[in-house]
Amino acid sequence: MSFRLIFLAFILPGLLTKPASAQEKLESKGHIPILGWYSIPPEEATTARYLEMKEAGFDISFSFLRSPQDVQKSLDAAHQAGMKIVISCPELKTETEKIVKQFMSHPALAGYFLRDEPAVDAFADLGNWAKKVNAVDPKHFCYVNLFPNYATPLQLGTADYREYVNKFAKEVPLNFLSFDSYPLTSAEGVYEKWHQNLEIFSDEAKKVDKPFWGFAQSVLFDNKHEDPTLATMRVQMFTNLAYGAQGLQYFTYWTPVSSAEDFRGGPITLEGKRSTVYDNIKTLNQEIKSLAGVFYGAKVKSLQFFGNVIPAGTKRMSVLPAPIRVFATEGKTVLVSFMENGGKQFIVIVNTDYRKKMSLTLTGDSSLKRVLKDGSIVPASAYANTIDVEAGDLVIYTY
Repeated sequence: MSFRLIFLAFILPGLLTKPASAQEKLESKGHIPILGWYSIPPEEATTARYLEMKEAGFDISFSFLRSPQDVQKSLDAAHQAGMKIVISCPELKTETEKIVKQFMSHPALAGYFLRDEPAVDAFADLGNWAKKVNAVDPKHFCYVNLFPNYATPLQLGTADYREYVNKFAKEVPLNFLSFDSYPLTSAEGVYEKWHQNLEIFSDEAKKVDKPFWGFAQSVLFDNKHEDPTLATMRVQMFTNLAYGAQGLQYFTYWTPVSSAEDFRGGPITLEGKRSTVYDNIKTLNQEIKSLAGVFYGAKVKSLQFFGNVIPAGTKRMSVLPAPIRVFATEGKTVLVSFMENGGKQFIVIVNTDYRKKMSLTLTGDSSLKRVLKDGSIVPASAYANTIDVEAGDLVIYTY
């Protein structure tokens, strides 16, 4: 009798307790596409290889292919793995209509690669080429990637970077704009005009009502750039997203054959083995996809910097949004992006230092909530007022 009473005393509270309310989660209608540059070479184009790439969180593969036969082989293997491919081969230029008709109905086709880093004098030809492709296949995108702002006037074909981007946007009819920049150097840290590059590029994309895609460096090259780590790739990808990027790209996926640029240490090595970079990319891509409800389709309302020193060509944050009462970083520089998505307001805070973590002190009213890396949403008051933000990492609030 006494045993039964004791047993009931333990189980009854659990039976009588009301079930906990469901955890609030982000909602999204899609996710940011993630592309791997210099991807699986044609001789390695198997379903297993594309499954491996997909498992790391990639959606789209891009490789320089040598022939229509290579394109067919790669598309077929990618399709079996549930991936897409941006195709390229010399015949796409010389026999445009034939090649587009040959592959436009393939379920693994993402789009057509036209050119990397063209100068201004190539824009007219690229515009005509894109129009020829679009006339046959208006459903898949044409892809051109532009120079960063540290390219020389000779490379750009103009002395002004904004003019370069503006002229391209007007002359080449693409669905989105893309540029690459590799701003992290082992000697100097962050390139001083990297954020200015994003300011200009995102602004020019907005003027023509087109999304933009950005890059992160995922392979070591030329002995000047930082080794790719989780922190270096985080700061690049999270900064792109904070500026409103709607596509993300890694340079590279497969380690290129060594050249004057001395490539090494990519996600997949020259020997075809995974490196720690592969694992770090897998971690980062999962974080990005879990946060799709913040970034996919988001509108950047304003973007500012806070700290003792702010990057060239950017704006300093001077006014706190209504829900926030205290905001302090001990002088450390953070990027603060105010975004809107699905009727929610988001505050995205990125630690611009990819070498050191920082302390963030933030308090707000009862409407302020925190978005966790897995996409769950909790009251901001559930956490201490002062938290650590890891090197290159981000923290997100919503109200």
